[in-house]
Amino acid sequence: MLALLTVIVAVYSALFHEIMEHEGQRYSWITAIYWTLVTMSTLGFGDITFESDLGRTFSVVVLLSGSVFILVLLPFTFIQFVFLPWMESTQRARAPRRVDDDVRDHVILTSTGPIEAALRTRLDRAGIAHVTLVADLDEALKHHDEGLTVMVGELDDPATYDAAGVDRASLVATTQADTTNTNVAFTVRERSESIRIVATANAEASIDILELAGCDEVLRLGEMLGTALARRVLAPDGRTQVVGRFDELLIAEAAAPDALVGKPLLGSGIRDHTGITVGGVWDRGELLIARPSTVLTETSILVLAGSAEQLARYDARFASDDQADRSQDPPVVIIGGGRVGRAVARHLRNLGIPNRIVEKQTERIRDGGDYVEGDAADIAVLKRAGIDDAPSVVITTHDDDVNVYLTNYCRRLRADAQIIARSRLDRNVSTLHRAGADFVLSYASTGANAIWNMLSADNTLQLAEGLDVFRVPVPRKLAGKPLTQARIREETGCTVVASVSDGTFEPNPDPSVALPDGGELVLVGDSESEHRFLSRYRTSPR
Repeated sequence: MLALLTVIVAVYSALFHEIMEHEGQRYSWITAIYWTLVTMSTLGFGDITFESDLGRTFSVVVLLSGSVFILVLLPFTFIQFVFLPWMESTQRARAPRRVDDDVRDHVILTSTGPIEAALRTRLDRAGIAHVTLVADLDEALKHHDEGLTVMVGELDDPATYDAAGVDRASLVATTQADTTNTNVAFTVRERSESIRIVATANAEASIDILELAGCDEVLRLGEMLGTALARRVLAPDGRTQVVGRFDELLIAEAAAPDALVGKPLLGSGIRDHTGITVGGVWDRGELLIARPSTVLTETSILVLAGSAEQLARYDARFASDDQADRSQDPPVVIIGGGRVGRAVARHLRNLGIPNRIVEKQTERIRDGGDYVEGDAADIAVLKRAGIDDAPSVVITTHDDDVNVYLTNYCRRLRADAQIIARSRLDRNVSTLHRAGADFVLSYASTGANAIWNMLSADNTLQLAEGLDVFRVPVPRKLAGKPLTQARIREETGCTVVASVSDGTFEPNPDPSVALPDGGELVLVGDSESEHRFLSRYRTSPR
């Protein structure tokens, strides 16, 4: 561009000389160059002018070409070849390309999806450092500006994991496609044989491949979520339904017995007759802290914590006399025949609970299941599926908008049915509850919880969205105090459901016995209650 400008100035200067001599005027070459530059830059001092039409026409040509060249081409050239490269180099310098050497025991993530977002919330709450690898510079800068800890690097480049401090990290979690996860595992193992790697798998066939690649744990989140959703289906006779296990402690749910409807928990006799602790009460999707004054209603669902023997005593005393065989019950309606919906159906069949899947895509209808083909938004399809008599409806599609729509529709059709819904994003959980869901499980939180348990040695159990069972060391402030004096439930909202002392796990400990110094507590509570407990006693889940 500079050479072209030099040629143009030289040509115009020569023509200036020729035309001026034609008019009988003589100027030096310096003056010719001066006039050319002044005219091309549109300054136009007017100290040197032509008198003929030829000269003035030449001046117009020089002025127009100068305007195009100096005011358009030169700025474009400057922006394209100077300014933009400088900006790009500045951005590259701004985007982190390695983790500080003093960062240790951190978690390395390979995606910025909803699972990672839920996991980062847990990590931040526990004070655990994390870094997310992003290959694209612009995307990395965007997330960096949003406050995320990111690092630019290709997932299949061993140097990326060197820069991320994989030898000092505690865990690598990858939730990409199965093939990408395999590549990530091989690449990480090239740099570290000891780092724990957890990966997700969409296909069952990928599990063995990912384990061979070096993954310590492979998660099939669709199967996990389907199983968790199926566990929420309550027995119509009020029997306990186990929804989780925490060492020797069983967490179960049961519809409030008819004999206890209208009574407060204090007068229910549940603890006195069975030894079970009521950790909370669900009422139309809202979790209520189980206080002595909490009154049970027809829609109440109890969250129970106890041993297998204690749960059996509860069933014997409070469940109806109906047989536990549920094969003749009306089928549970499952909306959505994808991976999660099929997993729900399989688990219900294993429990002996009849079920029927509603699916509108013909290619998803498989042999070995009870299907109704059609759109669940069509009332005729739902009636063929048995919506009028179904004790429970499980909504499993992967689209949150559809799930909200169908939840609202099913609640209008069946005000008395139990509705369990799946949420892809955490932010839609409350919306699904407002639409009428009794329980909501999030795909993102299910994945984040599974990865978190890899990090914390299975010391957190997610019961439902926002309700966890977690283990913590006995805080120094509480050591030596009995539960009756500790006032944990009153001050934090968490309920102690077990204690661990000298390796002995005791479900529902005697509230008059002092809490062991150096022992552990197992508590149940929602996310806010858990945060209050951890903040108040300055401890963290183990």
